Amino acid sequence: MKRITASFPIDNILLFKKQMLSWANRFGICCFMDSHHYVDEHHKYDCLVAVDAIKIFSPSENILSQLDNFYNENKDWIFGHLGYDLKNEIEGLLSLHINKIGFEDVFFFVPSIVISLNKNIATIHSANRQPRLIFEEIKKEVLGNNQSSSSKQIELQSSLKREEYLDIIKTVQQHILRGDCYELNYCQEFFAEDVFIEPLLTYSKLIEISPTPFSCFYKIENKYLLCASPERFLSKYKSTVFSQPIKGTAPRNANNALDEIEKENLQANKKERSENVMIVDLVRNDLSKICKEGTVMADELFGIYSFPQVHQMISTIKGELRQDVTFAEIIRATFPMGSMTGAPKRRAMQLIEQYEKTKRQLFSGSVGYISPERDFDFNVVIRSIFYNADNRFLNYLVGGAITFYADAEKEYEECLLKAKAIIDALR
Repeated sequence: MKRITASFPIDNILLFKKQMLSWANRFGICCFMDSHHYVDEHHKYDCLVAVDAIKIFSPSENILSQLDNFYNENKDWIFGHLGYDLKNEIEGLLSLHINKIGFEDVFFFVPSIVISLNKNIATIHSANRQPRLIFEEIKKEVLGNNQSSSSKQIELQSSLKREEYLDIIKTVQQHILRGDCYELNYCQEFFAEDVFIEPLLTYSKLIEISPTPFSCFYKIENKYLLCASPERFLSKYKSTVFSQPIKGTAPRNANNALDEIEKENLQANKKERSENVMIVDLVRNDLSKICKEGTVMADELFGIYSFPQVHQMISTIKGELRQDVTFAEIIRATFPMGSMTGAPKRRAMQLIEQYEKTKRQLFSGSVGYISPERDFDFNVVIRSIFYNADNRFLNYLVGGAITFYADAEKEYEECLLKAKAIIDALR
């Protein structure tokens, strides 16, 4: 498809991003991804916006066998998501929990309009409208106030009582002791029924509290993802692929000296380093299936990165893709991401299905884009609010890596720490 492309200087970046987001929300399908200016050598864009689907890919079966056809037939911008339950096709598994939000297992679309923002330049790629008219339309967007119009206070419920959570962690540790797995990412759900929120205002509040490098506002008709993720699943630039799993969390401290101590303690924590290196090994194994022999390596081990609520331990693994590898083969080899399953991956996912009480669906899945040059970047969907405006159901999930030496009480407290920004955004 031949697009009309033009670039425009921006005077007020923050205002223009807010106007872009508000404008994008007019459309039934939109994806707004914002890096919040985090310094990252692998980010190609500060912000990306896609609206209005020209073509849609969302099969319910034989997904991966059809994915390459869609990928090859559309040498264009592609945006969308991979739901966690794509694992069922990849690994021959089952999921019996109810899908209350309604996101499909896989959804990709070719947008009518794509806007990329780098520094103070907005570049508009349009399939059927003049970019100048789109730019002027966005500049005229009138922003609403920041007051939520919720009809009543949101009352969150937990799918697990604290005691149930602690008991399940101890049961998981018995599986680890028996050798069923050596690490498992266990998550719990918090939810609210019959609630009304303004998704755009709630997202704006969430990212004001917790701006993160892989945040996104993602909408498919009545279904919303409000995401403040700090984690990259997989990125490709030319022939190089990168994955940056997060394992290891410490709280922030308002006192600078004590905050530095938190960082140092996280860096030195043997348990956190052990969890991190387990997932690094798993990712290296995944990438070795699709990369040239001898090219897969850990570019950075145990890097400490700071976000508004937490410090995180992040490692970077990269490799050079084999020339014959297809996009579907890349996904089959690497998805779901090891940081959200545990290891070994297949057995961990079986135990997750057995002991978790809710369907993850898009949580611990991924949202991202593919460029016309066939580069791509996908996040890990965590620290997120999910909302269905039709059935008025809202939920979020939080979890962490469980090893044999994990302290169940501390794991529970870490879950609450990770959810703090979400809880604050819903107040």
